[in-house]
Amino acid sequence: MAHYTGPKGRINRRLGAMIYEDAGAVRALEQRETPPGPVQRRRKTSNYGMALKEKQKIKFYYGFREKQLRNYFSKARRLKGNTGEQLLMLCERRLDNVVRRAGLALTRPQARQGITHAHFQVNGRTVKTPSIIVRVGDVVTVRNRPNLRSMYQGLIESGGLPACDWISVDPSELKAIVTALPTFEDVSVPVDVGQVVAFLSR
Repeated sequence: MAHYTGPKGRINRRLGAMIYEDAGAVRALEQRETPPGPVQRRRKTSNYGMALKEKQKIKFYYGFREKQLRNYFSKARRLKGNTGEQLLMLCERRLDNVVRRAGLALTRPQARQGITHAHFQVNGRTVKTPSIIVRVGDVVTVRNRPNLRSMYQGLIESGGLPACDWISVDPSELKAIVTALPTFEDVSVPVDVGQVVAFLSR
């Protein structure tokens, strides 16, 4: 699941949401909102099926394996407040998501690839782990190599995702600072997290 390489447009159509941001995947959902496969009479989806679909949205959106998602769920249950909201806020704090939200990558898979190839530093230290959970005050920068800086300067100038309220971005320095923790309102994945909590609590 973390390394899905199949047709992304198929996933967008299957889940009925903009999970993958690639141009082809976006067009696929805009042109044909129905699920992939032959047109036939479709049965009403069961409650289990709807909850499974919502869980799949999170897994594909953030690039999780099942075990990773359940680990985040276990952490969220130990935190104060609504478990579903805490789960999504933990996901938003992943380093690959921060790189994407800062506009230093066009998609989350691209951000994840850049991190695993050691293109980024956190607080001055080169990292290769996309699942790092950032904290307030963490500084994410592109490594000081001419080829990397040229590539990411082009990405950020291409008008990627606008920076969100909890991340301050300096485009000229290719630097993103986590100024606050994300709130539930900052979560961008279109999911009914209540159904996900019910599914994972079984």
